[in-house]
Amino acid sequence: MKSRFRHVVLVGKYQVAGSRSTLEDIAQFLHRQGCEVALEEETAGNTGLSDYPTLSVEQIGEQCDLGLVVGGDGTMLGIGRRLAPHAVPLIGINQGRLGFITDIALDGYQAVLGPMLQGQYEEEQRAMMEASVLRDGRRVFSATAMNDVVVNRGATAGMVELRVEVDGRFVANQRADGLIIASPTGSTAYALSAGGPLLHPSIAGWVLVPIAPHTLSNRPIVLPDQGEVAIELVAGRDASANFDMQSLASLMLGDRIVVSRSKHQVRFLHPQRWGYFDTLRRKMHWNEGGG
Repeated sequence: MKSRFRHVVLVGKYQVAGSRSTLEDIAQFLHRQGCEVALEEETAGNTGLSDYPTLSVEQIGEQCDLGLVVGGDGTMLGIGRRLAPHAVPLIGINQGRLGFITDIALDGYQAVLGPMLQGQYEEEQRAMMEASVLRDGRRVFSATAMNDVVVNRGATAGMVELRVEVDGRFVANQRADGLIIASPTGSTAYALSAGGPLLHPSIAGWVLVPIAPHTLSNRPIVLPDQGEVAIELVAGRDASANFDMQSLASLMLGDRIVVSRSKHQVRFLHPQRWGYFDTLRRKMHWNEGGG
């Protein structure tokens, strides 16, 4: 059977040894399945692969009906944010340790990917966050995040004090090393290491997690994602705001970080019979007894 996807773009984590040969192997497999293959332009430039057309993100959105991401969750997060406005579905092949959102192991990928290309897959959509930094009422920085928005103290500074509001209503002033607003996707990342709960991807919510709070009664809280969360820097030096840990804004006292749900979602395709709890068991080494 031929692929139901006509035009597939390859996106790779090119820093890993052997990435070029891995991408070449996958491209040849896709070609044998009847797919037209292209490379995302940064992937092509960094690997030196020149046998396939190279496309910008905008061109991918216009021309491709599937993105195949080879790498880890960070690679998937990066391209997922950029392709979300184009609604291009993504499949992740994990090059290294098992990821939460890149769930096909590189070893033996053909046996899993082949049926998916023929239409045997599960689809899910993951919400994203839109965030802005406001200074004196003026937007000075904006970014999209799929995992989290994090306000951090400076590396050599003490705690920060943050005023938290939800939909314009005052919640609390928190003194801590920082604060995380995480999506369900991001609940298994930094928020988890800071003591936050796991959120199932189907939950329309965020988790607000303090980082090393001064008062132990400052606990993580789950919020609906339909509103707006605002964090104001009340006190602290050299603070910053991070968006998926890939873009950074330096903060000044009085700055407000405003977070709302993005109108775009990321589309993931998984192998048939894929399950979120299966991924958690493997990734977190949970006891798999009990049938």
